[in-house]
Amino acid sequence: MPPRSQVLLQPRKLPVQARSAASVDAILQATIQVLLAVGKERLTTTRVAMRAGVSVGTLYQYFPNKSALLQAALRRHMDEVTATVERVCKEQKGSTLRQMATALITAFLTAKMKDAKTSVALYSISSDVDGAKIVQQTSVRSNKAIVGMLTTASDPFSKDPHLVASMLQGAMVGISRRLLESTAPEKHFDTLKQELIFFVCAYLEACSAPQQL
Repeated sequence: MPPRSQVLLQPRKLPVQARSAASVDAILQATIQVLLAVGKERLTTTRVAMRAGVSVGTLYQYFPNKSALLQAALRRHMDEVTATVERVCKEQKGSTLRQMATALITAFLTAKMKDAKTSVALYSISSDVDGAKIVQQTSVRSNKAIVGMLTTASDPFSKDPHLVASMLQGAMVGISRRLLESTAPEKHFDTLKQELIFFVCAYLEACSAPQQL
């Protein structure tokens, strides 16, 4: 039986009809809007319901409390970023390592920072809603996609693709965290993206070099 804290964070039920799905989408969008407008301390289920245009009773059909709302919003954000990684990895199969790295980093950072204020707000509440668990779950999906892409590279490399994928993930997450913790992420985005591409491509080039006997 899961701990009580985890139960309180879990949605009460999942939407099965289009109308229900639309309600949940509106609620999660409203959660982000209220979070940005008043901050996590003043965010309430009542304010979210009003912004979403639904009754508090409807909101409680899906989310038992404020923490469950925030966790669901964070999970949706992470799922969207992970889906982007999975898509670009599928598209880049058979490419060179440099092409793979450039496309992967560009897609990942763009997805993370397409709405910088929202990303920063969600990052700030992550530790309050067991965000580490969500990150771990989505990281496994991303790692699988990156490994699958690397094994099709047109230029061979001598390293274990699982190790290389983990290194790429660590570098990308590190830079995204740097952006989220900065005072002006939009200002530093292009510079850090290009430097990360340079850094990763140099690493991949070393990985593809013949091993010395």
